[in-house]
Amino acid sequence: MKFKAFIGKLFSITLVTVSLSSFASEPIQPIERPADIDQSKAALGMKLFFDPRLSKSGFLSCNSCHNLSMGGSDNLKTSIGHNWQQGPINSPTVLNAGLSLAQFWDGRAATLKEQAGGPIANPVEMASSHKLVADVLKTIPQYRAEFQQVFGSPGIDIDRITDAIAEFEKTLVTPNSRFDRWLLGDTKAITARELAGYELFKSSGCTACHSGPAVGANSYHKLGLVRPYKTENAARGRIAVTGNKADEFVFKVPTLRNIELTYPYFHDGEVATLREAVALMGQLQLGRDFTADEVDKITAFLKTLTGDQPTFPLPLLPPSTEQTPQPEPFG
Repeated sequence: MKFKAFIGKLFSITLVTVSLSSFASEPIQPIERPADIDQSKAALGMKLFFDPRLSKSGFLSCNSCHNLSMGGSDNLKTSIGHNWQQGPINSPTVLNAGLSLAQFWDGRAATLKEQAGGPIANPVEMASSHKLVADVLKTIPQYRAEFQQVFGSPGIDIDRITDAIAEFEKTLVTPNSRFDRWLLGDTKAITARELAGYELFKSSGCTACHSGPAVGANSYHKLGLVRPYKTENAARGRIAVTGNKADEFVFKVPTLRNIELTYPYFHDGEVATLREAVALMGQLQLGRDFTADEVDKITAFLKTLTGDQPTFPLPLLPPSTEQTPQPEPFG
């Protein structure tokens, strides 16, 4: 199936009559697929997302750290970048990232488009430059033709590159989780134990931060609100953006969608399991020591938030030419 046909099928409108009363009073809402996708631009963005020629080495792509076969992350404490450098922070999932109020843990990028340009030029990540990436793509006839078709005029630059990547990332939503189906009226979609975990999740105060369609990602909060969080990781949150001492250890609240797939947890990746994360968050943010049974119930609920994962044929990338700059292998 061609990608455009896939996108058309993916975003076809199905009319379902649902009583809003089934979830209007809940702090979490079902995910809806975006209806304003430019299919041609998203198809180009998918190729760029998987193309390692956006990196200096020709080895790393966006998918390296945001692996769509692994919940949109890489399941490492911190990602591995150019020359096997260890990244400074845990790679957040790209799934449902379009629902976030901003991008990166510290929110320094306002949009998906702005975020897409960061890793390309970061010397610890893809280690290229915006000019070099554009120059590489300009030497590839199929890319020149596709950029012209998508944008209506000749030319390849970082603005168009990141615009296309962002358009593809907007499609990476994960609806139809079992919890979504429960919200929409399917009372058999989750078990009694999972429902008990949800009720505990609400009554304990977790929804003060983790609410909305993304179950988070819509606010900033301090990590270690009640008890301090001890870490060797150098990242200190929003203070790096605002310079305000009050923003130290203030991070964007992560989405809990697909949380069972995106281990390890926290900005430093030091929390290995979901059960451990639940127990620790109770202590750090709520001042509460959950019992083992309570941790199990909340964990069971969180696993109902895993939705339909993006599924499509891998893109066939156009070949380089004799004019394409050669990659610089790891030293």
